[in-house]
Amino acid sequence: MVRQDIEARGIKDALVLNAMRKVPRHLFVEESLRQQAYNDHPLPIGEGQTISQPYVVALMTEALRLKGGERVLEVGTGSGYQAAVLAEIASDVFTIEIRPKLYARTSEKLRELGYKNIHAKEGDGYRGWPEHAPFDAIIITASTERIPPPLIDQLKEGGRMIVPLGSTTSYQRLTLVTKKGGKAEVKELDSVAFVPLIGEGRKK
Repeated sequence: MVRQDIEARGIKDALVLNAMRKVPRHLFVEESLRQQAYNDHPLPIGEGQTISQPYVVALMTEALRLKGGERVLEVGTGSGYQAAVLAEIASDVFTIEIRPKLYARTSEKLRELGYKNIHAKEGDGYRGWPEHAPFDAIIITASTERIPPPLIDQLKEGGRMIVPLGSTTSYQRLTLVTKKGGKAEVKELDSVAFVPLIGEGRKK
């Protein structure tokens, strides 16, 4: 998977490639779908949600330019796979899931797999996790039509945020946000399709 679907498509960061090799993706999907776990496409995980395709996980992770030792906020825990990949590089990953059933199932899975540097909570990710801010990097794993202002506030100066930005009913532009001088500088990277961010983000 890593060689054919990730390296071959231009992902070069050694830390990201090693993390993708280490995390057992099949443990983050339903047993009935495990034969498809290492194919390069999303899979359903229940609650109307999906586990992202491996290439997109790698692309978003590489865009954050992690070197190790960072504190990362993830909005949308989902299956927990992206959080696990981040946890192989960063020192601490703070991840928020708004769906109670998904939160309960995924947080238990992450505990079972021994990820002690992943801190999960149930809540509205649009508001971030101010108690643990500022963050070196933020990743939003759901689409939103605008960058949540609370997350910009919680991003360190010089920090990076990756977000699927645009229409929540079709494709979005994967967008890299860098905080400079207290403001968000944006750069579009690729076309993606994510489920919409819900909670406070849906109301704005």
